[in-house]
Parts: sequence; C-alpha cells; structure tokens
Amino acid sequence: MQEFDFLVIGSGSGLDVANAAVNRGQSVAVVEKGPLGGTCLNRGCIPSKMLLYHADVLETIERADEFGIDAEVTNVSFADIVHEVNGEVEEDSASIQQGLRSSPRHELFEGEGRFVDDRTIEISGGEGDGARLRAETVLVAAGTRPSIPPINGIENVDYVTSTEALQLSEPPEHMIIVGGGYIAAELGYFFGTFGSDVTIIGRRPTLLPDSDEEIGEAFTDRYVDRYEVATGYEATAVSESGGTVTVEARPFPPAWQDQENENLEEISVSGDELLIAAGRTPNTDTLNLDATGVETDARGFVETDEYLRTTADGVWALGDIVGEYLLKHNANHEAQAVARNLFGDELQPVDYSAMPFAVFASPEVAGVGAREGELRTADRQYATRTYRYEDIARGSAMKAEGFVKVLIDLDGTILGCHIIGPQASDLIQEVVVAMTAGSGTVQDVRESVHIHPALSEVVQRAFSGQFTRGEDEHSHH
Repeated sequence: MQEFDFLVIGSGSGLDVANAAVNRGQSVAVVEKGPLGGTCLNRGCIPSKMLLYHADVLETIERADEFGIDAEVTNVSFADIVHEVNGEVEEDSASIQQGLRSSPRHELFEGEGRFVDDRTIEISGGEGDGARLRAETVLVAAGTRPSIPPINGIENVDYVTSTEALQLSEPPEHMIIVGGGYIAAELGYFFGTFGSDVTIIGRRPTLLPDSDEEIGEAFTDRYVDRYEVATGYEATAVSESGGTVTVEARPFPPAWQDQENENLEEISVSGDELLIAAGRTPNTDTLNLDATGVETDARGFVETDEYLRTTADGVWALGDIVGEYLLKHNANHEAQAVARNLFGDELQPVDYSAMPFAVFASPEVAGVGAREGELRTADRQYATRTYRYEDIARGSAMKAEGFVKVLIDLDGTILGCHIIGPQASDLIQEVVVAMTAGSGTVQDVRESVHIHPALSEVVQRAFSGQFTRGEDEHSHH
C-alpha cells in the first residue's frame, strides 16, 4: 500500500487541484486510464474547435461571392487537416505525461482506478496494474463518456461517437447523426461544410434544446435550410448492410407535439456513417463506488454539496462527473473552488450564477444566465429585448444574420443573455463580466463606451432602449 496526501482520479481539470496540493508540499498521486489531459484536450473541445475553425475558413471562402469576390476552392486536404490537429493534441497530451513522470512530487499511475474503500484505490490495467494507493484526500474527476441510447440493433452496427468522428480521415458521403445537442450541431456543421450530406435526428422540438427557445428555433431554421433535419424524432432501430447504415425513427412522445405534428410518420434514413451524439454518461460505473459512501444521483452523477464535497469524508468531486455543467471552463472553475476549499481558511460555495456556454457551429450560439422559458415556468417578472446584427454598421457590412436577446428583472438586473450570430462566444463575455464583476445591471453594458463600428455594438444596443414586459410577450408569440 502506497500512502499519499492527495490523490486524483482523472487528469483533466483535476490536475489543477493536484498542482495546488504539490505547491503546498503534499505528496500527490494521479490516476489516469487514458491519454493525459482528459476529454477536453484529447477528444473534446480542443480537437473539435481546431477542426471547426477550418470549416469557418472554408465557409468564408464559399460566401465570398456575396461580397463581390469570385473565389473557388480547388482542393481540400481533409486527411492532412485531421492529421495535423490530432498530432498537436497528441503532443500536448504527451507533454503533460512527461511533466508528471519527471515531477518529483507527482506520481502518475496509468491504469483504471477502482475504490476499495472510501480513500483506497486499486489500479487495474496499464503500467500501474495491481498498485494499491491510499490518500488523506481523494478527488474524483473521472469525467464522462458518450452515451449510447438503447436503439434496436445498435450493437451490430459500426457507428462512431464524437471521439472517433474527430479522427475520420475523409468526410463520409452521408452522415446520419442521432442527437440534437451541441455536439451534433458542431459536427454536423463540420462534415457538412466539407461535403458530407448530413441528416440530424433529434428527440426534442428544436436543435440545441438547452439554449433559449427562441435561439433554438432560429438555429434549427438555419439548419433546416442546409441539412436534413428531423426534430421531434427518436431513433428506434438501426441496421447495416454492405456498408450502408439505415436508421428507423418515429415521432418522439406525442405528449408535447403540437397538433399539426400528429400525422408525423415513421421515417427511415440510410447513409454510410452513423454518429451517435446523444449526450454523455458519467464514468462513475467504472469506479466501484459501492465500496464507498460516495452517493450518485439517478443518472449516475456524483452527488456533492455546494463546496464540492461528496457524501464520503475526505472525498471531493469536480467536472463533468458532477454533472452540473459539462463544460471545460466549468470544470476549471470548480477546480479553483476545490483548491480554495481544501487549502483556504474557510469554505466557499461554488458560484455558478454566470456560467456561460457557446456552440461553435454556424451560426455560432452563446448564452449565460436564465432562459426565457425558465422565467415563465417560475412565474418570474421579467422584461426582454432583442437586437439584430443586421441593424448595426458592422453586422450589415458582414451581411450577418442573428440577434442578441437580453432578459432582465424589472429593476434592471441582468437575468440572462442569449446570442445567435457571428462571434457569439466572444460577444457574450462582456455580459459575463458585468454579471460577475460589475453591478450586474443593464447600466454596466449600456453606459460603457463601445467601439464604433465594432460588432460589440449589437450587445450595447440590445441592452439599451425599450424592453418589453415578459407578460406582454405572450400576445406576440
């Protein structure tokens, strides 16, 4: 049995806490069964956003004629693009591994960690096979993996998840995507831009169901123009024959379907690649938590208190496995909180009040704070205002489509902001800063001088002028 002060399972954002422990002179064990750096670096945000930027460049060229510029793309080295991106990711992962191996204070155990009791871990597989480790403090940061829904025949079909999709060396002729969230939206855009026919089958009424309803509807409308989109459908069966995959789908629960959808038939779609992008499953089932007092919720995510302590003494958790927000910047934010709570003077709850998200598709989407549907459901009084990109100088020059939507309470406090259009992921940031570091009111944005004629004016305009009371909204919809 090897004894440590601190042990972390997972080498994503959990490493930030491990490094804080090392800086305080603690002995640290890092347990990791896959490549170092976690989901974000290896099979998530980094490779996907690097690839998506290539799609942005290609789309820009394809739109050049709208600006009186006659340009044509004569060749795309798709395999080289994928190879280069994955090569960079592997280098980054290897350098983290190298750093941990050569560090006198970290000890890296490569293999799968399973609990033997609350703070004892046994390693199986990998170079650490058979090792038993015990620590004063254990941090569970083991992440999630792609969920595979129970579709008839799925186990007999060759399909990819986001992990393998990011490594395909050529775009498929016809990619069928099961799922309608941000991973489906981003990868649909990526492969669609590089020439694949794309069909997206999503169970919810719109794509991006976690975004504000109006944004989700606008986004879906844009996708319907470019791809085959079947929202409100559930994939029920898949089969494969001679390299062709066929997906059967039926309307998903009739309960919420509006009347005109009642006649929806079952559909059948065939393509040469099937991508399953139907959410994420926490890796708690690999950790043998039954040997501990660590409790999980109905979906398998680790239960924590507001300080990120689990129900077992000395065991903490953070990141995707906690299931609060499955976003890298959230995991980093939680890591700061855990480090502060472990090594600081007093416990402080994690502040999730202004946690932004972005979808790097085309159009780009970003949001922070409450969605209008949530405010309605909660019977909150609110006012709202939207402003379109086309109505500012820069947006007009870019021939940009999209809008910024602001939600405030009746005394001017910002409740939420939602953006669809170019650079949404950058534009949302001033609202996050206002909500976090400013007074959190419309004045923060309204009274700051905005560069003219920059794109940020669309945010300023959305926060200025006449808001509409939420209750009055109903008559408009």
